[in-house]
Amino acid sequence: MSKFSISLSMTVLLAAAGASTPVQAGQDSLLVNRVQQEQGMNLPTRGMTMAQVEQKFGAPQRKLEPRGGSNPRQPVINRWDYSNFIVYFEQNHVIHAVLNTPAGNNTNPASVK
Repeated sequence: MSKFSISLSMTVLLAAAGASTPVQAGQDSLLVNRVQQEQGMNLPTRGMTMAQVEQKFGAPQRKLEPRGGSNPRQPVINRWDYSNFIVYFEQNHVIHAVLNTPAGNNTNPASVK
């Protein structure tokens, strides 16, 4: 192998590595911004029941079809879509609530199978 082909290979590798770094950095800053926004918002908290969420935040815009439940290691997961956030339930209790933001992949939860 000649010095030219080695240096060309190294240039291609370095260019490829450098090209992916700004994208990852951009995704990281979007995630940090999103987490900071979520901390400042009044969202359902882990452990709340469906009834408590509905009492405090009102009826969701949509209640998506439950997923999972085929065995004990895959419990039933329900998702409720509100205008600004999505709530995930394991059976009847909140496990997570996230902002419904264009930067995330959850802008149309009904399209996720």
